[in-house]
Amino acid sequence: MKKILGATALLAASTTLASAGNLDRSGQSIAPLFEKGNYAEFSFGYVNPSVSGNDLAPFGNTATGNVADSFSQVGLAYKHQLNENLSFAFIIDQPFGADLLYPTAAAGGSVGLGGTLAALDTEAFTGILRYDFGNRFSIHGGLKAQQLSANVALSGLAYGGLNGYTVNFDDDIGYGYLLGASYEIPDIALRVSLTYNSEVDHDVDTRESFAPGVVSNTRITTPDSWNLDFQTGIAKDTLLFGGVRWVDYSEVNVIPSTFGAVTPAGTSLVTIEDTTTFTLGVGRKFTEAFSGAISVQYETENSPLVSPLAPTNGRIGLTVGGSYTHESMKISGGINYSKLGNATPRTGGTARANFDGNDSIGFGIKVGYSY
Repeated sequence: MKKILGATALLAASTTLASAGNLDRSGQSIAPLFEKGNYAEFSFGYVNPSVSGNDLAPFGNTATGNVADSFSQVGLAYKHQLNENLSFAFIIDQPFGADLLYPTAAAGGSVGLGGTLAALDTEAFTGILRYDFGNRFSIHGGLKAQQLSANVALSGLAYGGLNGYTVNFDDDIGYGYLLGASYEIPDIALRVSLTYNSEVDHDVDTRESFAPGVVSNTRITTPDSWNLDFQTGIAKDTLLFGGVRWVDYSEVNVIPSTFGAVTPAGTSLVTIEDTTTFTLGVGRKFTEAFSGAISVQYETENSPLVSPLAPTNGRIGLTVGGSYTHESMKISGGINYSKLGNATPRTGGTARANFDGNDSIGFGIKVGYSY
């Protein structure tokens, strides 16, 4: 049971690397912290979403075309066992992101929203200490530095007087922390862990097209979150695993100074409701070298009226993968198919388009080495 523990947990993390919903990308996993002994890993994921719809009146029934670009994820992790009770991990991931561009009407895209763009990239560097009390309980905590870059364009007739507005944010580094605890029974491969990731504030130099030559400051906050992860043996060489992730997207309020001056008080460039994502799967060790896993992911739906900069509403996905272990090396990977929930992008509280029948496909691979 102990041998399947590492392989299937690794597989579960690597094959859910990225999603096409909202801004969530990596899921902020700390799985490397629980590897035995000293350990290092490299991971790569790629997601190709298809997100499209049709304009609503008064812009006709014009097809928007695919508004979501494909994206990749790269992660690195190192874990060191300092002594019998204390361990350290350093994790690099890309927790939040957006790659969105509405094709223009001239290119056969949306009349109401064509040219609208959102680009967001983050990279987090997290150091974590874990202390094992030796009675099945442990605690962990750490600090993170997060780099952020972003730019947004609002374009199309649906934006009225804001049509043609662009804003560019300079790169910035912000700081946050994480705290958590876990409970384990190694004999049955049981582990339950709870981790809180704090929000990270970025105070960013900002340049807006409506105020040429003016440099202002905008606060961009990436959300705090809770991750509850579990796994347990349910039969010989068989593991049940899953988790719940909650993200506080209500913290994502982006109000550049000129934009805020020409819109109603409190209006944000992007508004996203909090999300909860559930994962449940089964892993099976077929031989000493090979194991496999299958899991289902479900993200709850919220109001169908969404920001054009986040035009999805919930998802349900299926992940299938396998893992190969040879001596101290583990190679795992898998493929995910997700059905994205229907959504209605709106501006000024008015529905502007219908998005339905959308999906994404992605794959992930991870190479780990224990020593």
